[in-house]
This record gives sequence, C-alpha cells and structure tokens, in this order.
Amino acid sequence: MYKEYLSAFGILLTFVAYIPYIRLILRGKIKPHVISWAIWGLTTLIVFLAQLSDNGGVGAWVIGVSGTLVTAIAVLAYFKKSDSTIKKLDWFFLFVAIAALCSWYFTANALTAVVILTFMNVVGFAPTIRKSFNEPYSEDIVFFTILIPRNLISIVALEHYSVTTVFFPAVTAVACLSLVVLIIVRRRIFKVT
Repeated sequence: MYKEYLSAFGILLTFVAYIPYIRLILRGKIKPHVISWAIWGLTTLIVFLAQLSDNGGVGAWVIGVSGTLVTAIAVLAYFKKSDSTIKKLDWFFLFVAIAALCSWYFTANALTAVVILTFMNVVGFAPTIRKSFNEPYSEDIVFFTILIPRNLISIVALEHYSVTTVFFPAVTAVACLSLVVLIIVRRRIFKVT
C-alpha cells in the first residue's frame, strides 16, 4: 500500500515542478530548448511503457505523468519559439533519439530499449547544457532540483526492481543534479563578472 502513496507523492512532485515551469514559459521568463524537450518527451513516454512491460506497476506512473507533461512542454516551447538557437547537432540528437525507438521494435527487448533511450535522454540534456552554460538564468533551477527527489521516489515506488525499471529514473536524477550544479556554478561566475 505504501507504494501507491509514494507514487502519488512522486506524481504530486511532478506537478509541483512542472506547473510553475509552464507558467514561467508562458510569461517568457524561461526559454526551454525545444529539441531537448522533444527528446525528453519521446524517451520518457517510451521508458514508461517499458517499465510497465517489466511490471514496474504504480511506480511507473510517475514517469508516465512526467512524459505527458514533458511532451506538452516541448509543444509549448515550439509554439512560444522559446529557444530558436537550434543547431545542426541538436537535430542530430533528435534524429538519434527517434532512431533509438526503433531499437525496441527490432530487438524486442525492453532493457535494450531502456538503456538506449536513457542514453538518448542524457544526450537530450546537451542542448540545454549548452544553453544554460551561456545563459544560466534561462532555466529554472528549482524545477530541475525538484526532479532529483521525484526520480528517486519513483524508483522506491516501483513494484518490480530491475535494470529496465530503475535505470532511467536513476540516471535522470544524476543528469538533473549535474545540470543544477552547472547552473549554480555559471550563475556565480556571471555574478562575479
């Protein structure tokens, strides 16, 4: 029964993170990189399905809700023209993420797909890291900070632990932590200069 409560708390944290983030986009205060968000939406939704296929249960729903909201942010970022500095490399990252989806079909192995998609999810951070390095105030640090414990809670809420169910949220928590550290360091440098 506690798994359901943990999952509900993880979903609540997801909304606590995403609703203010969406508001900041609508106000033009932050500018998410559309390619990063498209990659994250794609990978997160597919990993959610892989978690379900490996009996992740209620803990997988945290990732499912997140995937839906991430996809909505990608669409919002596109229509708001949030970050128009899309490089050829960014398109390459998106293409590779889409190609990774085919891996599940061709391998018929959820673990292989999750490993590839997790790698692509991390690669999806590249455009946002590049943008945040140059413009550290263009991202909401609170948002990515909330995602760290949210991903850890989603792991604990899983009904079945395997590399297929745990790998994605664990690596995503580390990636979010790395981005938060980068933003903090870059903001301190920007304040000094």
